[in-house]
Amino acid sequence: MKRVLLALVVALSACASDPGGPTPPGTMIIGEVSDARNRARLHTELASAYYSRGSMAIALDELRTAVEADSSYAPAHSMFGLVYMQLRENPRAQESFERALSYSPNDSDINHNYGWFLCQTDRAPESIKYFLHAIRNPLYPTPWRSYAAAGVCSQRMKNDKQAEEFFERALRLEPDEPSSLLQLGQIRYRQGSLEDARRLVGRFNRLAGPTAESLWLAVRVERKLGQRVAERNYATELRRRYPGSPEYQALQRGEFD
Repeated sequence: MKRVLLALVVALSACASDPGGPTPPGTMIIGEVSDARNRARLHTELASAYYSRGSMAIALDELRTAVEADSSYAPAHSMFGLVYMQLRENPRAQESFERALSYSPNDSDINHNYGWFLCQTDRAPESIKYFLHAIRNPLYPTPWRSYAAAGVCSQRMKNDKQAEEFFERALRLEPDEPSSLLQLGQIRYRQGSLEDARRLVGRFNRLAGPTAESLWLAVRVERKLGQRVAERNYATELRRRYPGSPEYQALQRGEFD
């Protein structure tokens, strides 16, 4: 599940709005502003690469260089938020996301990132409005990611109905969105729609590769369908791949539901 949820996090905005209003004629600073913005963008992209590799200290150094070049570059502050979030420095993460939004309040990626931060810090109800704000931007290229994230956070609120709606919307836009496939499969299983659950988890396993969570769902689906051979095959794969997982421990105890 951790690998799937990580895909929901958007590290950078694709672009940032130009700051302020028009420059008075004759000031000759347009090139300097552009150069500063380009330096900020470059170092923010480097920070994102180091973040992806787990090199948080180097990512922070790159981000400091980015904001020295252009202190109003919103994606750099959003990236600061993600790094501090990973380091569990939540007050700094909060401050960074809020600063990013102050510079670019309608940036979909920043709204998505802040929503995910709120969800991860036990403020799931508050997170939904940021995901929806991200989605309302008609230029947002990946709205299904925010729908999927909103679905995950709705599940944390124990609101299966709302989560189901978000996952369905995500899959209408992107039929291969992995988190939505798996989590909607879980909902369908709880609803007793076993063939639908089987289809969803099977598609997830083919696209994203089996996880402990997806194999455990497949075991339980096949068990309820009475398909003992398929049930044993998934159970064997769960034991082979994830012997230390909570899902395999539940299998050993026979706690299928």
